[in-house]
Amino acid sequence: MKPIDIPVVGIGPGSQPDDGDQFEFMDMPRGMFRHDLVSLPEPEDIADLPAARRLLLDLKAAIGRYRCGDPAIRLDMNALGARERDLLAQILGEGEVSITVEQDGQDGQRIQIQESVLTGVWRVQTLDANDRLLDDALEIADIPAAVRSARMADDRHIDTSLDGLPEGVQNAPALLVEISDQLASHQPGAPAHVINLTLLPLTNEDLILLGERLGVGPVTILSRGYGNCRIGSTAFPGLWWIKYYNSQDALILNTIEIVDIPSVALAAPEDIEASAERVNEIAELYA
Repeated sequence: MKPIDIPVVGIGPGSQPDDGDQFEFMDMPRGMFRHDLVSLPEPEDIADLPAARRLLLDLKAAIGRYRCGDPAIRLDMNALGARERDLLAQILGEGEVSITVEQDGQDGQRIQIQESVLTGVWRVQTLDANDRLLDDALEIADIPAAVRSARMADDRHIDTSLDGLPEGVQNAPALLVEISDQLASHQPGAPAHVINLTLLPLTNEDLILLGERLGVGPVTILSRGYGNCRIGSTAFPGLWWIKYYNSQDALILNTIEIVDIPSVALAAPEDIEASAERVNEIAELYA
């Protein structure tokens, strides 16, 4: 039999020609925000704190009657002692959304708001310039009252002039005209008019001009999850700038919305219903 010639082919590292290309792995996600498990105190731990128990019962009654779009229901916490506040903070935990509302002309005062793990239940605290607590409350709402009532600069018209535009500005002037027209015709409760900046050919100079002409308002909202959503009010009522980031903190969607409150910031009715069921369970534990 004639032997069969089978060529020997090398395999493994170094067996293939090096074309100079290096294989690069994609960056792995940095993680996502998740609720920490709430460790509920034992009933005996709250037995000598009647004010905390009453507040839980008030919370149960309030969230049971609240409907999205209603005015926020406030539950005052100023009379509670340190132990009672700590206990309620332990029960409520911290949710995904945090909000800061700067109070113009109030000597550096600001309102710091943290959503609890119960969607639609917010811890609302007013702090002075030295971070001293001035007011403390719970609110049941789709969005806290301070956000709806935040005072913007005024109702002046957006500057759409073309005089003295910086070099490099291309499409921002047309966008400013559209924003100004939509803002002037917007009616309370109307659907949002969304301008997707991500899809538009905008230069850095365009974005800088938009920021300068629209200004910065008092409300900043951060919603954390698999990535972040950062919502900022502008100097004009009903005009918001919203940026979505992925888990690697890269900007993936950049929008301007003309709307009373952006829907992404509002607690949904089904979420508040689920929170009401959870509050009932907690209240029964300490009844």
